[in-house]
Amino acid sequence: MAASEEHDSPTEAPQPAVEEEETKTFKDLGVTDVLCEACDQLGWAKPTKIQIEAIPLALQGRDIIGLAETGSGKTGAFALPILNALLETPQRLFALVLTPTRELAFQISEQFEALGSSIGVQSAVIVGGIDSMSQSLALAKKPHIVIATPGRLIDHLENTKGFNLRALKYLVMDEADRILNMDFETEVDKILKVIPRDRKTFLFSATMTKKDTYLVYILNELAGNSFMIFCSTCNNTQRTALLLRNLGFTAIPLHGQMSQSKRLGSLNKFKAKARSILLATDVASRGLDIPHVDVVVNFDIPTHSKDYIHRVGRTARAGRSGKAITFVTQYDVELFQRIEHLIGKKLPVFPTHDDEVMMLTERVTEAQRFARMELREHGEKKKRTREDVGDNDDTEGAIGVRNKVAGGKMRKRRGR
Repeated sequence: MAASEEHDSPTEAPQPAVEEEETKTFKDLGVTDVLCEACDQLGWAKPTKIQIEAIPLALQGRDIIGLAETGSGKTGAFALPILNALLETPQRLFALVLTPTRELAFQISEQFEALGSSIGVQSAVIVGGIDSMSQSLALAKKPHIVIATPGRLIDHLENTKGFNLRALKYLVMDEADRILNMDFETEVDKILKVIPRDRKTFLFSATMTKKDTYLVYILNELAGNSFMIFCSTCNNTQRTALLLRNLGFTAIPLHGQMSQSKRLGSLNKFKAKARSILLATDVASRGLDIPHVDVVVNFDIPTHSKDYIHRVGRTARAGRSGKAITFVTQYDVELFQRIEHLIGKKLPVFPTHDDEVMMLTERVTEAQRFARMELREHGEKKKRTREDVGDNDDTEGAIGVRNKVAGGKMRKRRGR
């Protein structure tokens, strides 16, 4: 979902229609009676599409890669098979769920506890920003399910006496595309080395592929404007800049891993209109004289509502009109509602045509592949030379790759 804010009169598009699902029950999928009752108590009248497709395979002992829309019931799709298996072979430290954010970790924990409350399932949330000692005590009790962010889990594996995952039966990565990118590469490698190879693995995601595709769609729809796109991490700023350059957009990054001179260089290119898209983190953008931009895009929703005001204030200056667009996933709903409460109004949905968005998928997927390759190459160069990835260049080296994937409908639309 992308929410937009304009200083003119915005229009609201209807939500996309939801396909009718085949009428099935959780019992039909093979879920045991006590868990079917738990689903009833949660108001889950019938399984969702991803649950219908994933649960029977998971109950057969298969590994799963699940891609589904936001709000589609992905947590239930992996939680129910794990709890079903736990009932058959009770064991402590039975499953590990890795997530990229602590907010998501708590949401997953709540669903596990709600589904497993009648069978005594215990879970522990192991994330940053919380006292490590209390987490160590929780791990000492050997919960059935551990839900963790990769970095904090490594801390406990290395420093909490007596804690290990050598008997683990299930590994789940939720938002797997975010976990498997360069941000968590080192941590994931360490975790995989200390858990059993003989395990079941579930990878679930709402897919960054689609989020990226919608970003490209919006940039095409609003071609001719200047854009400032906010990302939450340096890595995502760099990755998205590479992605967009590979698609022919004049994009340039601005993030905290760049030296001050590089940041100013990026800013000057944007000011001179040599680049139409500036991708930035909040930290990098503060204290710099950012000129007026036509469109602000919150590609990653700000954690603090006041940062939203700071971001969108980059547009609609000196009486000029402007637009702000915010990408919202199922995990961002609370943050999004806080923003609406702060600004005192409901934000309309940005109108999109899904069939046109999907026409961009193949090209965007190819550009993502090249962007990942280039990020990895930068990472390897960083290890060899100990230079900073953001300080090597401003993604200009992606031009050669761009020529392989740009053109056709995308380039035509940009020229309108």
